[in-house]
Amino acid sequence: MEMDKKELGKKGEEVALRFLKKRGYRIIERNYVCKLGEIDIIAKEKDTLAFVEVKTRTSTLFGPPELSVTPFKQMQLSKAALIYLKEKNLEEAKARFDVVSILLRPEGEEIELIRDAFDSKWT
Repeated sequence: MEMDKKELGKKGEEVALRFLKKRGYRIIERNYVCKLGEIDIIAKEKDTLAFVEVKTRTSTLFGPPELSVTPFKQMQLSKAALIYLKEKNLEEAKARFDVVSILLRPEGEEIELIRDAFDSKWT
């Protein structure tokens, strides 16, 4: 049975949350939304804030999931992260962007964490 995009994204986020928690990330917020975009997961790893984009696919027909984090998407994420940091008075915090790439296949999940996947676009 095919999952629709929304279901696939939700399932991928659940997989990513478990994966990140196992690696010592402390989840602070999920699905943070502001007028400039959305951030799937905001977490803390040691002393660094990680803005995490989760990309889930069921095949690599159109390339690996992380390929869909385009420069435009990176720009949106950067702007949303900046708003979050201002809102929470965390402008001085160490922060980075991670991507969790998930392939959900009948034979199992393939998960890849790409730490510091791209530089912020607000500099």
